[in-house]
Amino acid sequence: MSERVHLPSGLVTFLFTDIEGSTRLAQMLGAGYPPVLNEHRRLLRNTLTACAGTPLSTEGDSLFVAFSDAGAALHACAEAQRALAVHDWPTPEARPQVRMGLHTGYAEPMGNEYTSPEVHRAARIAAAAHGGQVLCSASTARLAGQLSDDAWLLDLGLHRLRGFDDRERLFQLIATGLHRQFPRPRTLDATPHNLPGTVTNFVGRAAEQRELAALVEEHRLVSVVGPGGAGKTRLAVEVASTRVDAYPDGVWFVDLASATDPGLVAVTVAATLGLRPEPGRAVVDTIADYASSRRFLIVLDTCDAQPGASAMVVGRLLAGSRGVQVLATSREPLGLAGEVVWRIPPMSLEPDPAGAPGDAVALLLDRAAAARGGKRPSGTELEQLCRVAYRLEGLPLALELAAARLRVLTANELVNRLDDVVSTLDAGLSMVDTVPLAGGAALRHATLQATVTWSYRTLGPRAARLLRWLAVFAGRVDLPAIEWLLGEDPLDALAVLVDKSLVQAQPTASGTTYRMLDPIRAYAARRLADADEADAARNRHVAWCLHAIERAHQSPDRRPVTLSLFAIDPMADELRAALHWTATQGSARQGLRIVGGLDQWWRERGLAREGRLWLFRLYERISNTGEEIPEAELAAAYHVHALHAGADGEYAEELRFSQRAEAYARRAGDSALLARALSGRGSPLLSMGNPAEAETGCRELIDWARAHDVIGDALPAVYCLAQILWERGALDDAAELLAAARPVEAGRPIERGRRAVDMILGMVALARGDLVAAHDHLAVALRSRMGYGFHSCAVETINGFAVRCALGDDPITGARLFGAAQAARALLPDVARIYGSYWAEQQTRLRAALGDAAFDSAYAEGAALTLDEAAKVALAVEHPDLKAGSVRFTEKERVTGTAPVPARDVDSRAS
Repeated sequence: MSERVHLPSGLVTFLFTDIEGSTRLAQMLGAGYPPVLNEHRRLLRNTLTACAGTPLSTEGDSLFVAFSDAGAALHACAEAQRALAVHDWPTPEARPQVRMGLHTGYAEPMGNEYTSPEVHRAARIAAAAHGGQVLCSASTARLAGQLSDDAWLLDLGLHRLRGFDDRERLFQLIATGLHRQFPRPRTLDATPHNLPGTVTNFVGRAAEQRELAALVEEHRLVSVVGPGGAGKTRLAVEVASTRVDAYPDGVWFVDLASATDPGLVAVTVAATLGLRPEPGRAVVDTIADYASSRRFLIVLDTCDAQPGASAMVVGRLLAGSRGVQVLATSREPLGLAGEVVWRIPPMSLEPDPAGAPGDAVALLLDRAAAARGGKRPSGTELEQLCRVAYRLEGLPLALELAAARLRVLTANELVNRLDDVVSTLDAGLSMVDTVPLAGGAALRHATLQATVTWSYRTLGPRAARLLRWLAVFAGRVDLPAIEWLLGEDPLDALAVLVDKSLVQAQPTASGTTYRMLDPIRAYAARRLADADEADAARNRHVAWCLHAIERAHQSPDRRPVTLSLFAIDPMADELRAALHWTATQGSARQGLRIVGGLDQWWRERGLAREGRLWLFRLYERISNTGEEIPEAELAAAYHVHALHAGADGEYAEELRFSQRAEAYARRAGDSALLARALSGRGSPLLSMGNPAEAETGCRELIDWARAHDVIGDALPAVYCLAQILWERGALDDAAELLAAARPVEAGRPIERGRRAVDMILGMVALARGDLVAAHDHLAVALRSRMGYGFHSCAVETINGFAVRCALGDDPITGARLFGAAQAARALLPDVARIYGSYWAEQQTRLRAALGDAAFDSAYAEGAALTLDEAAKVALAVEHPDLKAGSVRFTEKERVTGTAPVPARDVDSRAS
């Protein structure tokens, strides 16, 4: 350097520049590299000198320049980058990518050079930059003053520079003609990760965190798969944040939501790792080389935005390095060898062992408090929010949106509006059905509609149609049900929906079942209506429900079997969905058939009132549409209605509908139907205080039914007459009537599971004081009723067992069983009918015998039992002792012949 060169002193701004990837550029250009290098030097020297810069040295592709003014130095860098950008290079790939770093500090020249540590700081800042980027220190930014109108400095935060103990705040020069988007600076961060920070608390998911962390520790590729809004990203970030110290080269979060093209996947990963594309080389190769000697974890988020490209990049990463691990989130698996697919479950709805709310409820309460200015819900509002969490099935996004709605709705109002989940939770939000496929995380999670649309638009025609039609199912169904609905093999399309997390598959002992979360079902139902397929799909669903009810009464070979109400229980939600359709837009006639198929189920589950309400809605539908209903089917519906009304304590309504059933049955000319309609007449008459009229009616009907060979349809009249005889003490007549009814009951699959004959015979035996016969009959009745799901009837039998214990030598068990029966009755509301006063009388006697304290203690203990537990207690009661000296075999009874008829003798009459 000439001696005449004047070097600035005092506050000096130092600039270092070099070409990023110069080695790679030289290899690519070969003999063409020296001219490019020289032209780059010429452009920089001329531009920087023209802006009052003093070149100090040139070494290889690097320049070192000093400025006396920080503002001029920044202006010079902007001009230099523009000059490089607009220059006519031999090829676009030959354009050198120059990085620049500036720092201002106090320095005095010594001869023709500077020896200040400020020079080294400027060099380290340049090394932190990327090609095309201009970085400067805080001192340069402070001393630069007001930049030109088109230029400003972007604060990149604090960074550690190699060789320096303190942290330097770096700024990036933003100006017209300069590239703006760069990877993070190449600095020594104290915490080697870029995991996103969060504003809200992370609630729950403790078990899931442990499980996922264990998988990440053991496997190189773990994919967290689940539907949109399931909380995949939040959980993955939470797990990754606990493992930062395990990776010396960092934990890096890569969001692919905005990758609109497959080629952007590798570019986005490279940028996150601080890598820039190299001329003439595939970006994925640059990534693989970088990873080959490093150990880090990549959280690759939203791989479903570009699943093929994501799988390719991950495959190259894992193949090129043994120290790299990938934690991916997606709505479908990547499909790579060695991939561990972990399907994220909905947030737990069950309280923890200590009684604290489940995770889903806890999240809703936390977000609700935030929406209400920190005020936490309590009391009845807490109960309503629990209902909301259950209705939304623990889907985190839905819970977050529900909490936001609490700014304008009460919890009760929110519950009442959740029949339309999508509209309620998305209300007031701008992004509804216009979200582009790669709209970014914020947009695709702005609404439920946007979240599911993200996945729906990736479906083929068959899978999309299957998703729409599956909306008619209310809960879990098996493959044959789906096949029946569509009339074709759905397996291929179903596999697509399961892979994309739109449908959940759950293996069971009897086969795999499938279901959609309610928010996804609500979206699919909208699409079903938009496609003008709702009528066809829902009518087909109603037909399937009727088919399922029919199959519940048959064995696999289509033979009649004893009706088990347990076969109906899993279908309850489906049947309600079908009833809703028939009562609003479908065929009311089919709705009446469904209600009839559930005849005993409504009452045995304590749902007689619900059954009546459905019938009233169907009557209204018939009135509004004028749909023709055959008289026999109306008679059957009115008969079922009468039975429901009686079970609900509405005796006048029971009698009224019984009379309607009789009238329509007569008009239909169906003897069996008429017998059924008339057979229920005795019960309301008894309840209304007309036992004589009830007895006369039952006797006349029984005689008429025998004459017309429909005695099986008149069995309720036989039971009613037997109870009337029992109540007035005509025990032999009652036993004889029931003995004759036993084979009739055994031949009726729809009746024999209830074992009403044995129940009433047990009551007859109790009235006689014959505990052996009572025990035998009640045990047979209870086993059958519990075995076939006749729960309301089972409660009646448990009361009978309580009396049997009270009359025997086990009064404490009797009190426990009375308590258990009363607790079960509260859950299964039904009228006790003729036995009600008898149970009350026996309880009063037992209380007097035990004393209040002992009775109440045992009664409370029984009230804590479930129905199953109470049945086990009853069936575990020791059989009465049959040894000599028992009541049944005293000498006096043998002489006088007054011993009661044993159960086996009664049974023998029916053989």
